[in-house]
Amino acid sequence: MTVEVPRDREGNFEPQIVPKHQKEFRSFDDKILSMYALGLTTGQIQDHLKDIYAVEVSPELLSRVTGEVKELVSEWRGRALEAFYPALFLDALRVNIRDRATVVKKPVYLALAIRIDGRKEPLGLWIERNEGAKFWLDIINELKTRGLQDTLPAAVDGLTGFPDAIAAVFPRHQEGSLYNQRD
Repeated sequence: MTVEVPRDREGNFEPQIVPKHQKEFRSFDDKILSMYALGLTTGQIQDHLKDIYAVEVSPELLSRVTGEVKELVSEWRGRALEAFYPALFLDALRVNIRDRATVVKKPVYLALAIRIDGRKEPLGLWIERNEGAKFWLDIINELKTRGLQDTLPAAVDGLTGFPDAIAAVFPRHQEGSLYNQRD
């Protein structure tokens, strides 16, 4: 899009949205990503950008911008972990997720650790249809493959077989698991 900067006598006018001599609107990608994160479809994002900025964007541009984020997410999910965390929390959160044309509540499975310095660190997020001990066993094995060697207590819910799945990957962990027994 063409940006026309008005002239003034003293030459001190500074555009606020797109600075002088800038060829691209750097926060434009952030706008696209925020709409994508809200679950808007490609067509809805195109319509919204046309309404707000009076600019037409191609589906290819939207795919490029969202694709870059997907690459960053993949890198984050595969990053090396610390060998030890004092505490590990494994559980599911129910969140609204756009699935095709509708928004549905889906479980997002979360591995959250407490670092030695006391800060929280999300180790990973997974979206699956069914939760079970085998699913969590796969997650725990993935964490071990990424470098996790041990953790003190693991806080989990009362899912049958969950403590056994942890003990299968971390045998010394059997005694330290914290979990709620289901009534």
